Amino acid sequence: MTKDSTSSTSSKWTGMVPVDDTALAVTDTGGPGIPVIYLNGQFATQGYWRRVITELGAGWRHITYDERARGKKSKRSADYSFEAAVRDVDAVLAARGVDRALLVGWSYGAFVAAHWASRYPDRALGAVMVDGAFPYDWLDEAMEQRIRKMFRRMGWFLPLLRPTGLAPRMTAEQQADSNIEIGVISRERELGPVLDNITVPVRYVVASGTSLGSRGDEQEQIRASLDAVTARNANIKISAKVASNHGAILKKESPAIAEAVRDIAALDHREH
Repeated sequence: MTKDSTSSTSSKWTGMVPVDDTALAVTDTGGPGIPVIYLNGQFATQGYWRRVITELGAGWRHITYDERARGKKSKRSADYSFEAAVRDVDAVLAARGVDRALLVGWSYGAFVAAHWASRYPDRALGAVMVDGAFPYDWLDEAMEQRIRKMFRRMGWFLPLLRPTGLAPRMTAEQQADSNIEIGVISRERELGPVLDNITVPVRYVVASGTSLGSRGDEQEQIRASLDAVTARNANIKISAKVASNHGAILKKESPAIAEAVRDIAALDHREH
């Protein structure tokens, strides 16, 4: 494992990385560029990052992976907790010989990036949060019931999508549990101190409009919680507020996301 990740090189690699009771499908473009590790949405796959990677180009070392039971190849697990998702970042980086990386997380992946950057400031070059990791108390008992009902309704057709990799190989109950857990992690008293503790540069790319399961202006209220975060921590800034909604942001706003990545890399270059 190299200490100076920006000078380490690796050849292109695709394979399985064992961790705990499972194994994750990983792709590493290799090369001498700055390592960027992409952290997926809750039930998304590494393929979602294709346009962002294309936008950044070949001068970077792009590392993508599918979380437990996601995609076509990553294996099932007994543990789909948030803490397992944070551990998986360590497992993937260690397997690829990368000690220090720039994290880019969308939605659920933004929470993972926030916690990882907060815990390991010497290993995080910085982080780009794409419409996620907003400290807001959106989960109450009514919302929990709404989430469980939504996943129960989806339960009949999810098995049809699993062979395509478009749906996780998790039960409707496991997916609901994961969604509810991120609601707890999102609470201001939980996430606020994590964000306040971050000492590396963070850039948010914020979507507009609604997302699956949200109503009215719920999402915009949640996003507004960032104002207090940026006021408290000078390391955290909003890079762009874009027109696309939560689901379309990776597809339609890859230039804005790539620009935020370049901004953080430039800051690190000046420091060194």
